[in-house]
Amino acid sequence: MRRRLRLPAPAVLVAAGAAPVALCVAIPRTRARDVATCALQMWAYLAAYKMPHDDAGALERRVRIDYPLQVDRVIGLGTAPTLRLQRLLSPPGELRRFEKVLVWTHWLWFLVPHAATAYVLVADRERFGRAAALTYAVFDLGAVVYWALPTAPPWYAAERGRLRNGHDLPVRRVMIEYGEQFWKHRWGPLYSVLGGNPLAAMPSLHFATSVNAAHLLAESGPLQGAVGWAYALTLGVALVYLGEHYVVDLLAGLALTEGVRRLAPAAAPYVLRGARAVEAIEARARG
Repeated sequence: MRRRLRLPAPAVLVAAGAAPVALCVAIPRTRARDVATCALQMWAYLAAYKMPHDDAGALERRVRIDYPLQVDRVIGLGTAPTLRLQRLLSPPGELRRFEKVLVWTHWLWFLVPHAATAYVLVADRERFGRAAALTYAVFDLGAVVYWALPTAPPWYAAERGRLRNGHDLPVRRVMIEYGEQFWKHRWGPLYSVLGGNPLAAMPSLHFATSVNAAHLLAESGPLQGAVGWAYALTLGVALVYLGEHYVVDLLAGLALTEGVRRLAPAAAPYVLRGARAVEAIEARARG
């Protein structure tokens, strides 16, 4: 609708952001309402995430390509780690089993941050409010950076000739190769929905939200924490190997999550004040 009606971005963002609050006013609190509130929050996030790419040409004129590549070359001692890993482990034109595992690790990310938050809701509802606030603060702050500083991933830099120098092979985008093979004719529509904005790489919210999920699970117990951290670390390797993110994107994502968690106690009084205001409106609506 926003594209067809050419709705202004601020109006869409305000309306989408108001939806979770409106739901909390309209419906008494239950676990189902908690889940629906998080879903509406993600709907608002997706609008903010995809909207810069509504005008693809304008976004491409603003995108930063070189600075993350330059940082990753320093990290990789002259060669970006993505190129090093692919050159070492992956002959062109052949999909290996471990590559398919890495691709599925990437695809599972669409569930992991929300599954960890849902686990807290079921296992320890008293911690759910904090868990949800941390999870979706990471998403929302990342979206702000995507608007302000659109940054290209390695595969995009390779397509533009920035990641191919001398004898270096171009970056393979293994997810596309396997996606076309596995999903066949369904891959195009599926990728168009989930892709959204290809120039939103810095910070890596894949890694940031997975690290946050690992923290939340670790607070529930050592076994849960081990599962969460094993997934986050495997995803980090996958994102770099598959050409979806630079190492510096992951480091920025890690910094985002740790910064949100570090600042959460200072922000909590203001968040709680807002929550009490919503509860007051809810009580007035019921009265």
